[in-house]
Amino acid sequence: MADAKSISPPASILQLRPIFLAGPTAVGKSAIALALAEQIGGEIISVDSMQVYRGLDLGTAKPSAAEQAKIPHHLIDVAELHEPFDAAKFVELARIAVAEIQARGRTPIFCGGTGLYFKAFLEGLGHAPPSDPKLRAELEAAPLEILLRELSERDPATFERIDRQNPRRVVRAVEVIRLTGQPFSDQRAEWKSSAPLPISRILLFGFSRPAADLHARIAARVDEMFRRGLVEETRRLLAGGLAQNQTAMQAIGYRQVVEHLRGERPLAETIELVKSRTRQFAKRQMTWFRRQLDLQWTELPPGDSVDHATALVKMKLESN
Repeated sequence: MADAKSISPPASILQLRPIFLAGPTAVGKSAIALALAEQIGGEIISVDSMQVYRGLDLGTAKPSAAEQAKIPHHLIDVAELHEPFDAAKFVELARIAVAEIQARGRTPIFCGGTGLYFKAFLEGLGHAPPSDPKLRAELEAAPLEILLRELSERDPATFERIDRQNPRRVVRAVEVIRLTGQPFSDQRAEWKSSAPLPISRILLFGFSRPAADLHARIAARVDEMFRRGLVEETRRLLAGGLAQNQTAMQAIGYRQVVEHLRGERPLAETIELVKSRTRQFAKRQMTWFRRQLDLQWTELPPGDSVDHATALVKMKLESN
């Protein structure tokens, strides 16, 4: 993390209240957050469930060392591969980060694509029970199709909207149903209002792009990840326990590369699969954000739109 004292003091925009920048992967959020932080005296809080893990660098498009030296970043590299990390932990650390940033007279800028973390911070955590190790092990050993069948029978609402290709989420939904005897969807709806401070909608920004442009950016990002050594990084992570972390193993890119290293498909096919899975993920992110959070949406034009987006955010902030 950079030394905050080396960065000029902020402009007094909205009394240092947190600003939230959300959107799908590869839309350009990080570049906008960096530019905005420079201009208003901010520090960035990563809202990314995979960037919290040390070692998951290339596959998560983690900010570079130069970027982190330029602007202080928080909630990056805060967990080892063997450590659990969830929305509750995110809220705990994010609140600490907000208080520390504001104490320095700077503006917290939340930036990322993990919708659940945004929602947990803004609206509070639900009351789902903690994981039961014995039941969790049983469910993780069960075939995914069996779990999906149970979920469709006991909680059709969750079955319809859950990512059925993500075993971790399916396991958690079934686990909660078995532990409580109630549909997971009912409990997810019971968010407890525990946000650390009132949040005005003028501070919530969502960014999108035309589909063709976003897909081109995703393809370029994936190609760059592999060019810079994603396969080698994944091989090192496997030696460090990646396969034992069910959360990290769901990260797009790493999961497919692990399958490649196991001989399941050639590299060229793996790269195309990562692009396809990332496009699908970006679509799910957009659907989730539009349904779950009341964001001010801006569709970014193709090309370098950082200056345009940053100016737009500042204009909206300063006009309210």
